[in-house]
Amino acid sequence: ILLILGFLSTLAVIALIAVAVTQNKPLPKNIKYGIVLDAGSSHTNLYVYEWPAEKENDTGVVKQVEVCKVEGPGISGYSHDTEKAGPSLAQCLQQAKEVIPSAQHKETPVYLGATAGMRLLRLQNENAADKVMSSVGNTLRLAPFNFQGARIITGQEEGAYGWITINYLLGNFKQVSGWKKLLHSLKPLSETSGALDLGGASTQITFVSKDLSSESPENQLYFRLYGKDYQVYTHSFLCYGKDQALQQKLARDLQATWIDFYFQTVENSSLPDPCFHKGYERTINISEFFKNPCTSDKKKQLPFSQLYIKGEGDYQKCRENIQKLFNKSNCPYSSCSFNGIYLPPLQGEFGAFSAFYFVMNFLNLTSEPHPLALNKVTSTIESFCARPWQEVKTAYHHIKEKYLSEYCFSGAYILSLLENGYQFTENNWQMIHFLGKIGSSDAGWTLGYMLNLTNMIPAEEPAEPPLSHGSYVGLMVLCSLVLVSVLLFAWLLFHKPKCLQKGIV
Repeated sequence: ILLILGFLSTLAVIALIAVAVTQNKPLPKNIKYGIVLDAGSSHTNLYVYEWPAEKENDTGVVKQVEVCKVEGPGISGYSHDTEKAGPSLAQCLQQAKEVIPSAQHKETPVYLGATAGMRLLRLQNENAADKVMSSVGNTLRLAPFNFQGARIITGQEEGAYGWITINYLLGNFKQVSGWKKLLHSLKPLSETSGALDLGGASTQITFVSKDLSSESPENQLYFRLYGKDYQVYTHSFLCYGKDQALQQKLARDLQATWIDFYFQTVENSSLPDPCFHKGYERTINISEFFKNPCTSDKKKQLPFSQLYIKGEGDYQKCRENIQKLFNKSNCPYSSCSFNGIYLPPLQGEFGAFSAFYFVMNFLNLTSEPHPLALNKVTSTIESFCARPWQEVKTAYHHIKEKYLSEYCFSGAYILSLLENGYQFTENNWQMIHFLGKIGSSDAGWTLGYMLNLTNMIPAEEPAEPPLSHGSYVGLMVLCSLVLVSVLLFAWLLFHKPKCLQKGIV
């Protein structure tokens, strides 16, 4: 009898374990995909994201699996040939088709968000902007994906989506639920990080501030994410991306010396520029230069059609010229950044991405485990600007000349923007972390854009049982083993076999 009971008990235990193992066996992956195109002022990037279907309303599960840089300029660069804007995306759409299983093409949403380059084109030529967006929309509709729209997003949206992306990827929105709350009850909720975004045509600053006043409601946003309220400050400065800031500086320099140029009768003239390396030269067509909405208000009638820029490589003079772009003379609020725009006191850590990261990474200022001191960053950029152009060109021969020639200006401009514009100082400079990627995903606004449009970050924390399925099955197995042991012990205690009874006698 004992042997039979033991055998049956063993079978029962094996069966319970088998059920638990089978139940917890990894299921075939059920993955969903999403596509977002970031149509920036200088170029367009296509991003492919994926997430487990069963966790669509959970957090920390969306990841970037592919990025494709579209060849050619940004879509705003097709203003004179609008029909080519859409077809320029074809190669990257083909790449997305190869990454995403064909059976899921039809259900994969695709979005396109155009940023400051298209905002400027809309100001300059609304008809051309409409035609560009129409061409882009037509191409995306012909793709085998689920087209969800192509539109020009506002600067405020761009800042907000960048802030959502940064904090989502850093896990600052992630909440714990059920029994785990008991383990985390003594830990404070994660603070959010601010977002600093720098593109070619605009720059955005977004962060949560406890001292946010009601002085400037147009710069405030309210979010409720995973059961917690966030009051966010955000502002986007159009024409203050690194490319348009350079155009503004050149226009201002030209404006300051136009009287000297006016009396010259030559077909072209030269303008010394401290923000380019000594020995570097560039030609600018005057007629095209002043068509830009960022420089049109500084237009002057000049007796020549072309302007030659000659580099001087003087960092200090470059900073002085750049600082004139930030009007600090008038502030109608308790505190301002520049140009009379309200800015609350800076608070918390900041993630600086896009061109902030690309420029600082080129200058080798992002590889340290901890942020470098401001004076070290300044001296590095100053030393780089002082190098002769021929030496720089030889050392970095693999980089396109246009980009390489502007790193001196871009580095100086970033410091001016962060110090003079946003009021970072030596004391709080190390709050800034220059981010290219967080995990496997690029830092930027596109992930936040998709999360918002697919409603993947709910306002309230999703309900879930206190125990996971695996924990529940394991607990049942443990209880079964205990139960079998108790029953066996009870039987032995009250129904002793004859052999045991004889032994006791």
